[in-house]
Amino acid sequence: MSLRQLLVQLVGSLQDPQKVARFQRLCGVEAPVSRTATAAADPREDEKAEAPLAGESRRRERQLGASGGPPPPGSDRNQCPAKPGGGGAPNGVRNGRATQLGPASQRRAGVLRRNSLTGEEGQLAHVSNMPLYYLFCFGTELGNELFYILFFPFWIWNLDALVGRRLVVIWVLAMYLGQCTKDIIRWPRPASPPVVKLEVFYNSEYSMPSTHAMSGTAIPISMILLTYGRWQYPLIYGLILIPCWCSLVCLSRIYMGMHSILDVIAGFVYTILILAIFYPFVDLIDNFNQTHKYAPLIIIGLHLALGIFSFTLDTWSTSRGDTAEILGSGAGIACGSHFTYKMGLILDPPLDILPLPRSPISVTLFGKAILRILVGMLFVLVVRDIMKRITIPLACKIFNIPCDDVRKARQHMEVELPYRYITYGMVGFSITFFVPYIFFFIGIS
Repeated sequence: MSLRQLLVQLVGSLQDPQKVARFQRLCGVEAPVSRTATAAADPREDEKAEAPLAGESRRRERQLGASGGPPPPGSDRNQCPAKPGGGGAPNGVRNGRATQLGPASQRRAGVLRRNSLTGEEGQLAHVSNMPLYYLFCFGTELGNELFYILFFPFWIWNLDALVGRRLVVIWVLAMYLGQCTKDIIRWPRPASPPVVKLEVFYNSEYSMPSTHAMSGTAIPISMILLTYGRWQYPLIYGLILIPCWCSLVCLSRIYMGMHSILDVIAGFVYTILILAIFYPFVDLIDNFNQTHKYAPLIIIGLHLALGIFSFTLDTWSTSRGDTAEILGSGAGIACGSHFTYKMGLILDPPLDILPLPRSPISVTLFGKAILRILVGMLFVLVVRDIMKRITIPLACKIFNIPCDDVRKARQHMEVELPYRYITYGMVGFSITFFVPYIFFFIGIS
């Protein structure tokens, strides 16, 4: 067998959805038994069929409980949402759902996010290992908006603004290239069945490479590269953090049924390649953002052009908005750091005092850090809400798009791009300019 045939065979094996399903079963995730083709084609029939079954189960449980008998099988079954079945659907198209309540499991799992744009809702799945379920839920959140909107501001406000800014530069670069690569390769998500989809939020995106895996690789590696030698700490801490963080995020995407093994391996390798090429230029980019006279105009124009280009690669899906959000956040943080530098609100420590010693944790230091997070996040969330209320109706009015159904309106590039770009551009600008100014004004900077 030739080398090319071996590689093709290896790629096919790593992309096999059966391996994903086998990993899920190993971790205690069981797929529900499929219903009839009618129920699979029409989710309403599925819901009608489940209702009498659930009612009958509760009636039997009450009857047996009153007579002192054992509880009926399945009365303690676990119900956690999974993505509607069917890998390989086109971007933005909802797959059908074919589910049935299966064997009893030990606990009831928590509810994951549904897709706010496509309206996708999860199906029932049976989870028997709850510690692994919550561990991998945490791992997958390390690549979601909630984590980013807490992680990057915490670095900029409380730890090291220089490291925070440069982490954002690397994150924007890796995520943008990953999202564009998805829309060029256009490989579908793992097929369901056999895979159980425990997440629906990114169902309408393509699969290769895993941008969660890219983020989960880029952030910890960059964090160690940027801080080692700048801060005093044993290198072994970083060597432990990198594989733990990266493996948790990568395995969580297989556990959730969102990616094949090949997707996460490709995301990891792709990120290493991006870091090898672009990391030497991060210092130059950050200095340009802060010091160049026309940096804000160049930053805004470049990020906007990249967003428009990415929107032309494929039809609408949730990845369009994610890409605009990433670019808007990066542009806002870069522009905010420019004006912060010019006004002297946040000054980086001089190079001759490096490496920086670890500050002893005191009640005052801890209290100020918590206060900065509370005040800063409150301001950021208010800005985001105000900009969302302004930009969507304004974009609909300018481009003559009906705004009665916001979900449908956001499926137009003319609405989604300015909404995400402007809103999260202001969020990023607030993180590096408005919020530090507030801290300076109230004396907690």
